[in-house]
Amino acid sequence: MPMEKIVKIWLTDTAVWIQTESGREACEHFNDYPRLKYATQEQRERYEADEYGIHWEDIDEDLSFEGFFEKHETTELYKLFMAHPELNVSALARRMGISQSLMAQYVSGKKKASAERISRIYEAVREVGRELVAV
Repeated sequence: MPMEKIVKIWLTDTAVWIQTESGREACEHFNDYPRLKYATQEQRERYEADEYGIHWEDIDEDLSFEGFFEKHETTELYKLFMAHPELNVSALARRMGISQSLMAQYVSGKKKASAERISRIYEAVREVGRELVAV
């Protein structure tokens, strides 16, 4: 089913809200997205939206409109990245040579990563850790 047109976007102190042309409303809470959680109100207000979602250039965060209406899975990768907001999911995906979109789908639970892929992701995180320790 195609996504309904989004006619309104607004921010509260704790969430970003959207409204569809049929009047459906949904929100995503800042606490679920470390970059949004730790962003200033001014950074949160500097977003761009298109027909697919919202992008915050300053903090390198993206939310798809579809995701506002989907149940959120708490995957192993989701827990890892929520526990360590200093890790940049997009940068890790680039480092590994996989699509940033695919990595985001693994983290959100929209797609299930194989055990081998999860192992490779954890190894990439450990590699970053070793490089940081060497500094």
